[in-house]
Amino acid sequence: MQADLVFHGGPVFTDGARRTDPVAVRGGRIVAVGTEVKELTGPGTEVVDLRGRLLLPGFQDAHIHAVMGGVELGQCDLTGTVDLDEYLRRIVAYADGNPDAEWIVGGGWSMESFEGGVPDKALLDRVVADRPVYLINRDHHAAWVNSRALELAGITADTPDPANGRIDRTTTGEPIGALQEGAMDLVYVPPTTPEVRLEGLLRAQRLLHSLGITAWQDAMVCATNGYDDISDAYLTAAVTGQLTATVIGALWWDRDLGAEQIPDLEAKRERFTTGRLRCNTVKLMLDGIAENFTAALTEPYRDSCGCVTTNRGLSFIDPEQLPTYVRMLDALDFQPHFHALGDRAVRNALDAVEAARRANGAKDTRPHLAHLQVVHPDDVKRFAALNATANMQPYWAAHEPQMDDLTIPFLDPALAGWQYPFGDLHRSGARLAGGSDWPVSTPDPLQGIHVAVNRVHHGDNADGFLPEQALDLGTALTAYTAGSAYVNHLDDTGSIRPGFRADVIVLDRDIFAGPTTEIGDARVEMTFVDGRAV
Repeated sequence: MQADLVFHGGPVFTDGARRTDPVAVRGGRIVAVGTEVKELTGPGTEVVDLRGRLLLPGFQDAHIHAVMGGVELGQCDLTGTVDLDEYLRRIVAYADGNPDAEWIVGGGWSMESFEGGVPDKALLDRVVADRPVYLINRDHHAAWVNSRALELAGITADTPDPANGRIDRTTTGEPIGALQEGAMDLVYVPPTTPEVRLEGLLRAQRLLHSLGITAWQDAMVCATNGYDDISDAYLTAAVTGQLTATVIGALWWDRDLGAEQIPDLEAKRERFTTGRLRCNTVKLMLDGIAENFTAALTEPYRDSCGCVTTNRGLSFIDPEQLPTYVRMLDALDFQPHFHALGDRAVRNALDAVEAARRANGAKDTRPHLAHLQVVHPDDVKRFAALNATANMQPYWAAHEPQMDDLTIPFLDPALAGWQYPFGDLHRSGARLAGGSDWPVSTPDPLQGIHVAVNRVHHGDNADGFLPEQALDLGTALTAYTAGSAYVNHLDDTGSIRPGFRADVIVLDRDIFAGPTTEIGDARVEMTFVDGRAV
């Protein structure tokens, strides 16, 4: 029986190694790797001559917000620049181009664009005063709003900060126009429509396929706590066949509730598992981010003068109850997916996994911890011991103003040196998975891999950030392929082996053949899902 598709004439990366073998595909699966491929090549076989280009398994993103990113691409998009004047130009252009829009919504601004990382409503009032403006920053942990939005929300100098957030204020107590974390929920922004959400998903899918991504885990499905619920977009796309990627949906843990929500999560798992969509994961957001001092740390933050404060960040889920929740989820075969950015949050997550292991044994639930900006050295070896995957977003592990001006000066010096310790985690035996957290940062896996290997952004002349934590290229590629496939429970993907699904990609070069400083120059030329070009 002849193959449907054959790749030859170039190197193949799989299972941590680069080899030179032809690959044959039939019926959406890899049927041969090596010399027997020639016997399977017939007149009806599509033959792809790699011409020295690299063939590798499709990338998988283990932590992304695809629908959110796709929707935002159709809104007031401030990504790709840090220039304040450019922000204002785009806001004016969007407002002028959408005269019937009741709200001006979008986002992607960087904290580094504003003094102290805090934007001012006066800038927005200058360009849009008649309609409310609500723009989320690139981390999605703060919103920049104008006076009209504050007025509609009833936010004044007398409005107290919510327990899980902060209203940034002037010296007289007036809201300055930035809302951090839970304070974002004080503004009611009309939700997007089902049509806009589906359009956003399909827009995102086209982009992600073009970047070589064949599967992903969406880290916030069926959201509450002020976030848009985007589950309808995935369900519609899965049922109608428009979903060409395989998607793992992480069901959102409502941090205002406790264990009483678990039966509802079971019902959602059944409802939203169909076709290419699987929802056997629960996302537990444990803390915030370091730049706005809400990441949960073992040592207190410093202030602008370098003095020790009393603030150690926020715990969005009670750390004393977390082990009980995770034990119950694990017993029901749910995969825990933790947002754990500060070292105290990381420790709380590992403690919860350990409690589940003690109670339930070594179940195949494959817990993973995302972000891992600060990891205490005492906890590094616990990942391998507990079989908890380190879900890294390596693009963040580089010198940039948000790191150098808004993070390092405010961290305890010891904690500042424990950031993104991917090298230590790998050397300890931890399994690594790769993700982007898009739209927080670029969804391009090659840019993340470039930083994982070089600890500097592509094209940047800065020194490497904690270069001893760099990964070799093979390890970084494995994280974005087999590592993420493991996290996603897609055990017949992530490698190029007979019997595995033909989710493969072709780069425009062999990135092993050039210097590592050129990894970020590479582009994806072909993406195949189940042996079909997408």
